[in-house]
Amino acid sequence: MTSPSMARRLGLGDAVFLGLGSMIGAGVFAAFAPAVRAAGAGLLPALALAAVVAYCNATSSARLAARYPESGGTYVYGRERLGEFWGYLAGWGFVTGKTASCAAMTLTVLAYAAPGLDRPWRSVAAVVVVAALTGVTYRGVRRSALATRVIVTVTLLVLALAVAATSSGGAAFAVAPFAGFRAGGVLEAAGLLFFAFAGYARLATLGEEVRDPARTIPRAIPLALGITLVVYAVLAVVLLVRLGPAGLAASADPIAAAVSGSPWPWLTPVVRAGAALAALGSLLALLLGVSRTSLAMARDGHLPRFLAVVHPRFGVPHRAELAVGVLVAALAASIDLRGAIGFSSFAVLAYYAVANVAALTLREEEHRAPRVIGAVGLLGCVVLAFSLPWTSVVSGCAVLTLGAVAYGVRRLRH
Repeated sequence: MTSPSMARRLGLGDAVFLGLGSMIGAGVFAAFAPAVRAAGAGLLPALALAAVVAYCNATSSARLAARYPESGGTYVYGRERLGEFWGYLAGWGFVTGKTASCAAMTLTVLAYAAPGLDRPWRSVAAVVVVAALTGVTYRGVRRSALATRVIVTVTLLVLALAVAATSSGGAAFAVAPFAGFRAGGVLEAAGLLFFAFAGYARLATLGEEVRDPARTIPRAIPLALGITLVVYAVLAVVLLVRLGPAGLAASADPIAAAVSGSPWPWLTPVVRAGAALAALGSLLALLLGVSRTSLAMARDGHLPRFLAVVHPRFGVPHRAELAVGVLVAALAASIDLRGAIGFSSFAVLAYYAVANVAALTLREEEHRAPRVIGAVGLLGCVVLAFSLPWTSVVSGCAVLTLGAVAYGVRRLRH
């Protein structure tokens, strides 16, 4: 039996921690190295550009979330403001892109926790990791929020120790840490780094489970985004100074590599454990967001309707959570990290392009943001999406086209 809504159990603190959990694990430990390979020392302007686009998208999403406090995020906003097809396309982009993000975070967990695993064992470990976190989400959003609080707190403590270690005297610093600036790669790097900021979408997709969403979500999104930007900026500077662009680009675990060359090399295992924990927190928040958007799409018949069921005891879309968990485990066993990040960034930038267009339709009495924010956000999404590696652009366009064709076939049949 389909439940019309879920219990509102999340307050401001819960919402901020869920946003932090989905962003910090994604950016620090997964996206920096691919971005540096594209832009070299242009990592810092690329980070700033990604943050500007993310802020515009976050502002548009927050105003829309206050107007439509339902599960589904931009799927709901596009449907209500632009029409059913655009809502569907946004939801399709979110579900496919963020499923790839979940796989990327699973791979990041394994890269730090068990870097020497062969492919068959890695596949088994991926299934175990995803199954364990799906079990946490199945037990209720409050348990998930509590787990995310613990993970984020430990992660920030570990990162603070890493910064202290790499900034202390006595260790060699990179020569010319900001040499090798590649202006042509800044846009591509910004597109890849957008993957690291996109976690604030979790808050909009959880709109049906937040208390007083009209006040809580518009406050939580910029708070989480601002804290994350400060953390990213500090770590980017520290890593460029310690490793240099070439060293950062070549490292699969840059923070651990920087700490191992510091006066506190004994901290390296702690950093590895903290990285794995941060990626787990990001994966947990991502699983929550994808399952809630899947629930909203299933309610409208765009996904199988048997997914549109809320557990009578735990108050979660348990069938959608299980389906997403199975799909993520299968993807994590078959794709590489950089490909997952690029495809996810393209699909999610398309999702936010719809969000910005929807926000531009808000009237003044609906507490719209200044129109320049939506316009800059829309332009930024389009530019960054088509600045990504060509393989990501082609695969992203193919998947969005497949979704549009599926929508058209369903409309013709019904």
